Amino acid sequence: MVAAAKNWQVAAICGGWQTGRVTDGQTSTVRGDAELIARAGHLFDAVHEEFACAARDLATWSAPETRGALARRVLSHGRADRVTVRKLMSPVALADEAQRAHLRQLGPGAQVRISSAPLPHETIIIDRRVAILAGQPSPLGREYTVTTSPALVGGISSLFAAAWEAATDLGAFLSGVVPDLPAEAREVLRTLGAGLTDEAAARRLGTSLRTYRRRVADLMAALEAGSRFQAGVRASELGLAH
Repeated sequence: MVAAAKNWQVAAICGGWQTGRVTDGQTSTVRGDAELIARAGHLFDAVHEEFACAARDLATWSAPETRGALARRVLSHGRADRVTVRKLMSPVALADEAQRAHLRQLGPGAQVRISSAPLPHETIIIDRRVAILAGQPSPLGREYTVTTSPALVGGISSLFAAAWEAATDLGAFLSGVVPDLPAEAREVLRTLGAGLTDEAAARRLGTSLRTYRRRVADLMAALEAGSRFQAGVRASELGLAH
């Protein structure tokens, strides 16, 4: 089990904390939100000390209301004052104002930090005894790996702790580093990342060449970049280039 845990941890780090299909007495894989809730929903009712979550953004769940329902289960039964909630997010979560607002409005006991390092689709750690890892999106439903293996949960918790210590508090991060890009600016960013010529990019976006170049200039100003290359680098650093 120790050797397997080490191999899994290496795969987790190199593969962006992705999951594989494994099933044993302590680790199992389910597919889709509904199956996860049916098989492991009771775990969210049993949080006593800490609920930790690392995620690229807030779009893990196929049904947005599922996230809210689970959050209420975690903090129900008078546990709001006793449970520590820690959320570690990628800067890409801040590109959308609705996600920014959600993170700002978390309860007073919640701690939110922003990590510049790559994060998984979502990893949840409950009281350092249970870990739930979300896999890649799929037409058949996202896979979730649930484990209570002490070796695996310990390794995942260590990875989370290291990323948490290196991350920046949400308030400090928002104080002047992440611009709120409108949808049209994100579209321009994608065309720059695709390496299109101005003419091809303008055609793709259905705008005139003059309008497209103005939007590029606006994007560079928003990112405080002196060139298109610098804009791409800056967007990548902030997690806005995905």
